[in-house]
Amino acid sequence: MKKALITGITGQDGSYLAELLLEKGYKVYGMRRRTSTPNYENIANVREKIEWLSGDLTDLSSLISAVQQSDPDEVYNLAAQSFVETSWPQPNLTGQITALGVTNLLEAVRIVKPSAKFYQASSSEMYGKVMETPQRETTPFYPRSPYGVSKVYGHWITLNYRESFNMFACSGILFNHESPRRGIEFVTRKVTDGVARIKLGMKQKLTMGNLDAKRDWGFAGDYVKAMWLMLQQEEPDDFVISTGETRTVRQLLEVAFQSVELRYEDYVVIDPKLFRPAEVDLLLGDCGKAKRQLGWKPEVSFEDMIAMMVENDLHKVERELNHSPIAVN
Repeated sequence: MKKALITGITGQDGSYLAELLLEKGYKVYGMRRRTSTPNYENIANVREKIEWLSGDLTDLSSLISAVQQSDPDEVYNLAAQSFVETSWPQPNLTGQITALGVTNLLEAVRIVKPSAKFYQASSSEMYGKVMETPQRETTPFYPRSPYGVSKVYGHWITLNYRESFNMFACSGILFNHESPRRGIEFVTRKVTDGVARIKLGMKQKLTMGNLDAKRDWGFAGDYVKAMWLMLQQEEPDDFVISTGETRTVRQLLEVAFQSVELRYEDYVVIDPKLFRPAEVDLLLGDCGKAKRQLGWKPEVSFEDMIAMMVENDLHKVERELNHSPIAVN
């Protein structure tokens, strides 16, 4: 039986990956921070099937202990300070976790189990002020946020450990990927949650920032399959994972509101304070290498994904209404 250690397992990607690996017969170890109160909602359906370990990306000794206890065949580093907007007011924290935390985990694997295969969650935010379109594995990075800068460090230190210590260490440069499990602070969930609340009469307006920013949005459940496929190859390599299609935030709003038969123009208010200090205007990935070498391709369409998220948020908001004092009275 293969064993896998996943950091960030209670997040969107970690939960989908844990389900995938359990289906494939893996023994799955999930790392959680001692100082945090984990939210197990994403992973509630498989929580009892996971072996839980304590660890923190900023603490090398705890990571060494986690690798010793799990003795993994595969390590997936999905933990990070992953909200771009938070990285400006908290750049040091973002760097400690999202950048140096990768070094700590790589070092723990190198010391304890150098034969383990290592996956690093890189990000399309590394491209930032894009140098070419579409972006591929060879496109130069030009990050436009402390988060993007930190992800560039994590990406390059993974490559450095691969070349310096002959470790099977690879990075997946994942473009935006969403699902009903996405955190409410991210724009897609902000929109789908807002649409649900407006539809059910709990909210009148949805406040947004830049509607012209363009992103390549895919489904997280598809993207974790690519992570797993990367670690099944004979040689480690880095891959762009994307849909090859780009849409504006405005188009996201159109699709989300249309799914409940509303017009976004009637409800959306623009707030200049929500614009980024340095905007990433266009992200569009070329996943041709992943299609050729991994046999991977996205399966869930953008429209189906957004409809799925809106439907999920409608159910959540309905449950809130049913359990609120006002609803009872």
